[in-house]
Amino acid sequence: MSDAKTPWSGRFERTPGDFQQRFGASLPVDKRLYAEDIAGSIAHARMLAAQGILADADVRAIVAGLEEIRDEIEAGTFVFDVSDEDVHMAIEAELTRRIGDAGKRLHTARSRNDQVATDTRLYVKRRTRELVALANRLRATLVDLAETHLGAIMPGYTHLQKAQPVLFSHHLLAYFWMLTRDVRRLAAAFEAADSSPLGAAALAGTAFPIDRRAAAEELGFSDVVPNSIDEVSDRDFVLDATYACALGMVHLSRLCEELVLWSTEEFGFVTLDDAWATGSSIMPQKKNPDFAELVRGKTGRVVGDLVSLLVILKGLPLAYNKDMQEDKEPLFDALDTYADSLVAVDGMLATMRVNAERMASAAVGGFTAATDLADLLAAKGVPFREAHEIVGRLVRECERSGRRLQDLSAEEFASACADLGSDACEAVDIASVVERRTSPGGTAPDRVRDQIAQASAALAADERWLAEHPPA
Repeated sequence: MSDAKTPWSGRFERTPGDFQQRFGASLPVDKRLYAEDIAGSIAHARMLAAQGILADADVRAIVAGLEEIRDEIEAGTFVFDVSDEDVHMAIEAELTRRIGDAGKRLHTARSRNDQVATDTRLYVKRRTRELVALANRLRATLVDLAETHLGAIMPGYTHLQKAQPVLFSHHLLAYFWMLTRDVRRLAAAFEAADSSPLGAAALAGTAFPIDRRAAAEELGFSDVVPNSIDEVSDRDFVLDATYACALGMVHLSRLCEELVLWSTEEFGFVTLDDAWATGSSIMPQKKNPDFAELVRGKTGRVVGDLVSLLVILKGLPLAYNKDMQEDKEPLFDALDTYADSLVAVDGMLATMRVNAERMASAAVGGFTAATDLADLLAAKGVPFREAHEIVGRLVRECERSGRRLQDLSAEEFASACADLGSDACEAVDIASVVERRTSPGGTAPDRVRDQIAQASAALAADERWLAEHPPA
């Protein structure tokens, strides 16, 4: 049994022992919430003074003491007491040691339940905003690459088999739009967290004449949560943020899978910068795409974070339960991992060398122009299913003779089908195949230029969102 004094010592004859303290403590995890916790306490104290609940002298001492503690934490000179259960009690206990009874009055009209909910919402708002900025930087890199390599043609794939030729820029922009949706989800998580629970107290509100909106406005919240029970038990905003991270990681993982493939000798489409690759401890020739593989591997962790949170919350009755203490570690891990992965992927893309000639050569192979031959026949009135069969037989004959469609003469096309001739030679020219894909959203150069303009506008809009939601 420990002799440590707890905030509830008046009710208990015995206090938890060392094991219980260690098992129940969240301080090693949640101490990163110190800035949000101190900001919330300062806003709460000022509101109490404005309402005549605390004396101005007490509030001045509270604010000065909290600011001093914050400065020491940021300077790395503050020592957290390992006997404190969580960051909230650690800061309050130290404040009381420094300023006396005024520190004990800080918790008037407040519970740790609404306190931790407030801290976590502030933290989610700050971190999701940071993630939007990182995602925007990666999106800008994708747009820059699309503009720089607009003429590069590569094989497009389905089932990881060559399908049709596309512009490399078009392929990259597919990831831009994935990341755009990720930014929208992050912004939605920010909005979900942007209501203050401070004032809900334990679950039923408080009898003190508090001004919830004043405290919310000082903390940068746009609103207050309308139901005190929901306020202390809601962690949907945590799930929203973690889901945004999990799906964002899935998108980064898909891109990294392609970087791994493209950087192999077999593909050779890109060469990763040495700073974003590693060697082998035994094979001198190796250059491994380890950072792309790590992003791919870390995706599983973040998906696991989301599953952990869902399982923690799935059976909880209202209102607050201690299970909810377990929300911090998966949330923090998801936010941290996604942030680092965005930086890593941006670094790989911004420094890689694009091997356009190798891409173009690969686009000619694999009969990627076969669909255009079938389309040519369909345009001449041949039913498409019949045209499909005719071109399929032609492809099979080419495979047997080790030739490509581009190797065939007009006479050979005509012998395969009377409706084919010199126009078939133009139909299978890879550059022409790409240029003909002029449907909106298609891979023709003009359409991709349109898409780059759309992407630039979308990125500018999301940069404006950042400007409209400055850090608190």
